[in-house]
Amino acid sequence: MTCVAASPGGTDQALLQAWGTLVDGLPDATWIVDAHSRRVVADNAAARKLLGPPGGSLLGLQAEALIATPEDMAFWDEAAAGACAPLQSDATLCRPDGSTVHVTRSIRALHDGSSAVPRHYAVVAFDRSAWRRAEDEREQVVAELQATLESTADGILVTDLVGRIRAFNRRFAQTWGIPEDLLKSRQDAAVHDWMRRSVADADGYERRLQAIQDATLLSATERLTLHSGQVLERVTRPLWCRGQAMGRVYSFRDLSEQLAAQHRIEELSLTDALTGLPNRRRLAEHVAQASQRSRQEGGSFALLLIDLDRFRQINDSLGHEIGDRVLIDVAQRIKGCMRADDLLARTGGDQFALLVEGADTDVAEATARRILDAVAAPYNLDGSQFTLTCSIGGALCPGNGHSADELVRHAEAAVLAVKDGGRGNYRVQKGQRGGDRRADIQLDHSMRQALASGRFRLHYQPQVELRSGRVVGAEALIRWRDPALGEVAPSRFIPVAEDSGFIVALGDWVLGQAVSQGAAWLARGLQVPIAINVSALQFQQPQFIERVAAALAASKLPPQLLELELTESILVRDANEALQRLQSLARIGVRLSIDDFGTGYSSLAYLKRFPIDKLKIDRSFVKGLPGDDSDGAIVVAILQMAGALGMKVIAEGVETEGQRQFLLDSGCHEFQGFLYAPALDSLSFEKRLLLASAPLGVTEGRRVRLVSG
Repeated sequence: MTCVAASPGGTDQALLQAWGTLVDGLPDATWIVDAHSRRVVADNAAARKLLGPPGGSLLGLQAEALIATPEDMAFWDEAAAGACAPLQSDATLCRPDGSTVHVTRSIRALHDGSSAVPRHYAVVAFDRSAWRRAEDEREQVVAELQATLESTADGILVTDLVGRIRAFNRRFAQTWGIPEDLLKSRQDAAVHDWMRRSVADADGYERRLQAIQDATLLSATERLTLHSGQVLERVTRPLWCRGQAMGRVYSFRDLSEQLAAQHRIEELSLTDALTGLPNRRRLAEHVAQASQRSRQEGGSFALLLIDLDRFRQINDSLGHEIGDRVLIDVAQRIKGCMRADDLLARTGGDQFALLVEGADTDVAEATARRILDAVAAPYNLDGSQFTLTCSIGGALCPGNGHSADELVRHAEAAVLAVKDGGRGNYRVQKGQRGGDRRADIQLDHSMRQALASGRFRLHYQPQVELRSGRVVGAEALIRWRDPALGEVAPSRFIPVAEDSGFIVALGDWVLGQAVSQGAAWLARGLQVPIAINVSALQFQQPQFIERVAAALAASKLPPQLLELELTESILVRDANEALQRLQSLARIGVRLSIDDFGTGYSSLAYLKRFPIDKLKIDRSFVKGLPGDDSDGAIVVAILQMAGALGMKVIAEGVETEGQRQFLLDSGCHEFQGFLYAPALDSLSFEKRLLLASAPLGVTEGRRVRLVSG
């Protein structure tokens, strides 16, 4: 209901009543002000609600008291003196309760026709408080989003669907070296041209960017190499708003440091820290490459093992510092006997290996004689003069085999023969491949009979949590005792089984036995995760995943209690197929780990893609701990990388307390090895678990004596 103040004149009262009726029908807060007195003479309910006057009415209140801005004060002064122009602007009014209201206020003259000078003015106020709150919230959200953009380590660029720039952060400008004024001036075409010209493969960059823009819903990740040498990872995602793609968000990350660290890790794993020479792992790679060339092209090469005679006497009498300098000197002397294509590696404390390309027996023997003479030349270090000799054993490919293991085995036999003959000489093994083939054929036949006759068995090596000393799992290891051959080492029959394809049948037997044993233990209240090794050939079988699922179903073993240990070569041979198979296994619930990590060709790119739960550090890295700086650096690097990828790490071949302590201090999760127990038969393993009422191996931070298996 409209309130109207009493007027001394009838005409004015009637006019005010008419205006009051009009005001009452308006939805917005409206009040009428007498120009001479500056007091409110009429108002409506919306005005009273907006302003909240103490008595419930605005009548009689001073106009400038309702909205007391300098602008309003000046207006009413002018209005009292005569006509003035209308006023419309934003203002803030104060309510009697102390609250403020943001409004858009409009003041206009009301003409009654009786005078040229307006006697009344209508004030209309639109409440903009909700809009102002929304605007403040929007500005706050924008500020928070901008702060978020600026706080991220990635360069961020936001565009609409046609590539117009909507937002970016400073990191983006820094990563691409774009002048900020170019970005702030919104010269989108110039910015995109700058980026295209910065990429080494500009045409390829343009094609991929066009493909992204053409596919509205596409998400993509790729690497870009800049002319500066930087390597960037570009991740693009669609920007959604109300269920529709409205643009794209690009993030750019400076992979250069990560790649350099990865390269450093790979170099550490392939280089001897003392001499800077390739180590045994890099040697194995080169031997494999030379062997492949030999098969394809029919050439030959030699592998020479150079073992220093009585080197321990140098360390014991002159000290390890002098001993290290001698090893560096010996490496340089052997290098002087090499040809450009040959490769020298340090394979042990006082042992070197030389791969002699394109060599037959005569070339290998001539090289060995040069090395003997070079090593035997007198030494003079810090006033100490002495002479050092070496024993050299050689093997030839293809005469003594193709694999590194075969060649090393023959070369080591030759070294032993030289040492037995008095040292300081050389011997190159003659080709005996035919005899080895016949032995392998016989061994393969015996294996097949053994499987049919039930002569294989499984032993279980405990896997122990480093911090608590608890047994947390077991690795199933195959054993074979033959009536005629006796106990045959896995290192002897596994390679033959892989070569003949029998490893598939053998692997299926191991799988069935291991899950059955795990189920039997579980039925007796012992929950033991069991790890089994899977060969590359077995993994590639068409029905391998179905066989794993069937074995679990038949034994009723929960899939999370089975862990499949895979070699690194499985991951890189056919990465896409391997990924599909690993994802299928992961969906079953089986846990996956990489065996002998660091000796193959895995990289961060593969590890990030595959659903791997655990890495197993190869025993060759553990053997030199804690004294070998190179092995220590590699182990720490693997642990840091695994931590970044969210993977657990177990170390194998732990035999000393020093090794265990180094692994514990470095953050390794688990270990296995003779320090705790060898591989045990199932009954002995079970007894060990039942006896372990307290954590085994570690009690209140002190080492305790371990019970023999």
